[in-house]
Amino acid sequence: MRNLRPGLLNCKYGRGWIEHRKLAVNSFRYFGSGQMMFQRISEECMFFVDAIDKHKGKPFNPKHLVTNAVSNVTNFVIFGQRFTYDDVDFQHMIEIFSENVELAASAWAFLYNAFPWLEYVPFGKHQRLFRNADEVYTFLQQIIERFAQGRVRQLPRHYIDTYLDEMEQSARDKSMSFSIENLIFSVGELIIAGTETTTNTLRWAMLYLALYPSIQEKVHREIDSILNGKLPTLEDKQKMPYVEAVLHEILRFCNIVPLGIFRATSQDAVVRGYTIPQGTMVITNLYSVHFDEKYWSNPAIFCPERFLDRNGNFIKREAFLPFSVGRRQCLGEQLARMEMFLFFTTLLQRFRLQFPKGYIPSLTPKLGMTLQPQPYTICAIRRQQ
Repeated sequence: MRNLRPGLLNCKYGRGWIEHRKLAVNSFRYFGSGQMMFQRISEECMFFVDAIDKHKGKPFNPKHLVTNAVSNVTNFVIFGQRFTYDDVDFQHMIEIFSENVELAASAWAFLYNAFPWLEYVPFGKHQRLFRNADEVYTFLQQIIERFAQGRVRQLPRHYIDTYLDEMEQSARDKSMSFSIENLIFSVGELIIAGTETTTNTLRWAMLYLALYPSIQEKVHREIDSILNGKLPTLEDKQKMPYVEAVLHEILRFCNIVPLGIFRATSQDAVVRGYTIPQGTMVITNLYSVHFDEKYWSNPAIFCPERFLDRNGNFIKREAFLPFSVGRRQCLGEQLARMEMFLFFTTLLQRFRLQFPKGYIPSLTPKLGMTLQPQPYTICAIRRQQ
């Protein structure tokens, strides 16, 4: 498993990547959009806030609940169903995924990439990464077999069915890249991509709204005036410019995926006098774009108003690129935007967020393939409406 690079994220550009990208994009459009998906996300939002309500306003670490709620949105697309927040096996897999995102950017991982013979060194974080990867591979293999049961050809219920249909149709074409092994890798990568980024966005949002109660109060006022007690819908999104501005500033300021997805040059290129040969790995520094003073006034200050015009209308910004651009742009962007808005508004409609008395959270992110907040505790106080 260690020397293989199939799937969606790790695969180099070529026929295999194109085939898998196309299948994933089509699956997310078919299973991850429309009124049915909106209904499922809305239902998950209620499971989420009801679980938070059980803490009765007392301090808790929101990471577990946010991760479970967000992962279930992706689960609807991949498996056709959600997992309960106390499903031990699935929760363990999500924890391993989260740990691997951190380990993949550790010094040991970089050393291993430079010196592959370190695989035989019996200690170090890279060995933990290997053990986790093997455990996840086995778990995904079992869960895919489970959700493939009862499949009817050409009547897909979810991404797994769709993939298996493609694999059967292309069985005679030896050049096609669909296989059980690639399915396992693709499912794992879709779970990571669909969970890690949105989870961290919402965790940062909860932290910063508790940190800036005046901003939170403006969010509450807009939610109350537009929703008037009803549950949020996607039609409400255009009516809430301040909510949109806050979410965009979270994505800009917190730089969830600061280096984007690694890429490679498709042909020889010259950039600022430097020759970059075809096939050279290229890392895009989205962090520098989001803090470039050429595009952002006082970029080191958290300020949602930078996404509003003088009349309070939401405005798009050219240098706002949290989902990256180009061929490897986040394939689940529309779904992610939908769920961020619905989770955020449902949460803030019901609760006022604050830190325990005397508690000061760390704003220094945990470094990894994504930037996530350090563990923190927060109080969710039920609002009177």
